[in-house]
Amino acid sequence: MEMLRHTGWVSWVGLIASGPGEPISIGNISPVPQGAVSSLFSTPMLCSVHYLGFQLILLWILYALSGIPADNKAPFSLVNDTAPFAVQAEVTLKTNFFGTRNVCTELLPLIKPYGRVVNVSSMASNSALKGCSPELQQKFRSDTITEEELVQLMTKFVEDTKKNIHQKEGWPNTAYGVSKIGVTVLSRIQARLLNEQRKGDHILLNACCPGWVRTDMAGPKATKSPEEGAETPVYLALLPSSADAPHGQFVSDKTVRPW
Repeated sequence: MEMLRHTGWVSWVGLIASGPGEPISIGNISPVPQGAVSSLFSTPMLCSVHYLGFQLILLWILYALSGIPADNKAPFSLVNDTAPFAVQAEVTLKTNFFGTRNVCTELLPLIKPYGRVVNVSSMASNSALKGCSPELQQKFRSDTITEEELVQLMTKFVEDTKKNIHQKEGWPNTAYGVSKIGVTVLSRIQARLLNEQRKGDHILLNACCPGWVRTDMAGPKATKSPEEGAETPVYLALLPSSADAPHGQFVSDKTVRPW
């Protein structure tokens, strides 16, 4: 667990075990809904929590069976924030994209055969992608883009916002959307590398959108309950050992979406 302290955004790590159907509560985090995720609570979990700005970020590494299904979520958005857009961009990208990448860099090598990895992205990545210039869209949709090239693009977005030229450079005016482009494309890259380096291990890695869920971030008018929002991530985390798909896909409502 000491390793996780050096991933950039993780500041606290604890190991907990819960019985089947028991809700989990850490600090002032609301209990995890029972329903859709109760079957997961019979296994130990690693939980890491980092407080950044006003929102707690929760990472669950779910140990189950012979693999390590991971629901890797770094949800952060500066809602109604009055800080300069460049500040919002830097903080949001550092949390949602670079934080996710840091954790994956440390933990992906530990995933056992038949493990399932779920990076929680957002449909905002799709809409933000459509708002990018054709050149950027081509890069983000490329089947050969490398992780290093993706990092360079995410870094360029932050630097362009500081110069107030991001829209001129073909970026959409949404830091959250760009950060989730990064998570979705990172997942596609990671899945491709797993195919190249660990094909025989049958690990499945996907990005997903839980939907518009009633949380502090989305507000009370969102259309999904937390239980409903958990359905797609849990579905991907519990894909059977006989499954060979989806892999390297963006999934919402348990359906593969085009990228």
